[in-house]
Amino acid sequence: MSPATTSPAPAIDASGIARRFGVTWVLRGIDLQLAAGEVLGLLGANGTGKSTFLRIAGTLLRPHAGTVRVFGNDVVKGADTVREHVAYMAHAAGLYDNLTARENLRFAAAMLDRAESDVDPVLERVGLIDVGNETVRAFSSGMQRRLAIGRLLLARPRLLLLDEPYSNLDQSGIELMNAVISEHADAGGAAVVVVHEIAPAAEVLDRTVTIADGRIAGHPDEDHERTLVPLAASDR
Repeated sequence: MSPATTSPAPAIDASGIARRFGVTWVLRGIDLQLAAGEVLGLLGANGTGKSTFLRIAGTLLRPHAGTVRVFGNDVVKGADTVREHVAYMAHAAGLYDNLTARENLRFAAAMLDRAESDVDPVLERVGLIDVGNETVRAFSSGMQRRLAIGRLLLARPRLLLLDEPYSNLDQSGIELMNAVISEHADAGGAAVVVVHEIAPAAEVLDRTVTIADGRIAGHPDEDHERTLVPLAASDR
């Protein structure tokens, strides 16, 4: 008898995810799976919870109900392990504007335990090698976004969580972002990409889902109100 084989854990396995801010439930029961090697586009109007879902998957927020596992690891109980697999790009670049581009990436490399020799090839890849010694505060928003892409390249994660990654990028920057996502997926990585318009990401997305009213639109349960347990005062 041949030994039993087990299927690899999905990149994301979310069940019943709910999150509340004050008295408002932003997510009201999100069920979603993402396979390794898959690129998912996350759509929805402003304020529907797309960024909140990314932050929960990236261990930056705790859900008030439900569970999320990233490659089999619970984002609450196994947060430290999850962070080893995930890179999150926020809508804001999150750079140190008093440092140079090269210093920003050197600091990121040190935090990620990457070699300092990796920095200049990354600057070259994102088109910033000629301005590597300039402070980030002098950069345009598009240049800052390119530097944030460089930080992703240093991280080399299994799961990319990208919140509006095309913001402020010109056409060559969009092509760079898509190349990074495609190479990541081809190597077996997974990605969730929050977009307001599909067009920039169309060539790299395997599928899309839309969040509306805190749920996945078209989900069988979307017409049925989930029971959301009132929060304890300490959770509000």
